[in-house]
Amino acid sequence: MHEAKFSIHIHTHYSDGSASHTDLVKIAEQAGLHGIITTDHNIWIDGLDGYYGEGKRKVMLLVGEEIHDRTLDPPGNHLLAINARKELSVYADSPQQLIDQIASAEGLSFLAHPIEDPLEDFNQKAFSWRAWDVKNFNGIELWNQMSEFKSVTTSWFSALRNALFPKQMSLGPLERTLALWDDLITARMQRIVAIGGVDAHKLRIKLGPFTIHLYPYLHHFKSVTTHIFTPKPLSGSFIDDRNMIIQSLRQGHCFVAYDLPAPTDGFRFSVNNDDGQFIMGDEVEIKRGLTFQIRLPRPTLCRLLKNGQVIKEWQGRDVCTHLTTEQGVYRVEAFLPYKGKMRGWIFSNPIYAWR
Repeated sequence: MHEAKFSIHIHTHYSDGSASHTDLVKIAEQAGLHGIITTDHNIWIDGLDGYYGEGKRKVMLLVGEEIHDRTLDPPGNHLLAINARKELSVYADSPQQLIDQIASAEGLSFLAHPIEDPLEDFNQKAFSWRAWDVKNFNGIELWNQMSEFKSVTTSWFSALRNALFPKQMSLGPLERTLALWDDLITARMQRIVAIGGVDAHKLRIKLGPFTIHLYPYLHHFKSVTTHIFTPKPLSGSFIDDRNMIIQSLRQGHCFVAYDLPAPTDGFRFSVNNDDGQFIMGDEVEIKRGLTFQIRLPRPTLCRLLKNGQVIKEWQGRDVCTHLTTEQGVYRVEAFLPYKGKMRGWIFSNPIYAWR
């Protein structure tokens, strides 16, 4: 397996961001990313997908779209459309039809910030997902960094603190979003892929006479990322590499990471049975038994969950194993101390074990 690090859910000056696509790939290069996926509101920009830069410093740009229904109050049902490669906002008022159209275009659909809190002091409403009768979407945005800002900001003072000291803010995905995801993947018995999204805008907020630049793009790109596993290394051929990235995302061969405290490169979550080795996102038949193995980039707190419940916990280990004959949906969480608090560090996609 080979690992590529992407930042997903980014806004440009085509909607409510403050940078061009060219600016963003340069910032992504500074952050050491392999690629970025932009998602402007209800607008898809054609002709910009491709590789930017030279040699090992190339950055892949995929242009997607964040589609939402403006007829709702507040506007809602935000959906990330990735690799559909055509304008689809005309279907914004019909989430199921939108999901079906993305699928027919061989794209991917992810429910954006499925649970979000309002930020009332700044007149910011909650933009949670509402159309829970939909089916056949590919996944959800498990960790949205700007939604987290809204949830942990409870006053003008905390807004100022979180804006001026962003490294102090992020703790992990909302517990409610984690619980929702666990319910979905166990109740629906289907692959629902988790990705991390930064929801980057480089916002400007007025606090009396002061203007605060909230979360520069470079900070976002160094923090919440999605690490994608590919069967071959990226070759530099855009079409081949794009297809490989999209297929890996579709299969859930990826994990959500917070790379700011320490790099998460090298994390692995796999399982072995008589048929060989399987990785996160895979379905595996139990047969005589399963051996799960977790490899962490450094020793820290690690938890193995089955059907949303912690079944094993290790402290100060970088290699963890678990033997079982029980079917279920297994995933991993890892936490790391940073800036005086335990922070969510790694959130794997599940391995689905069945008889």
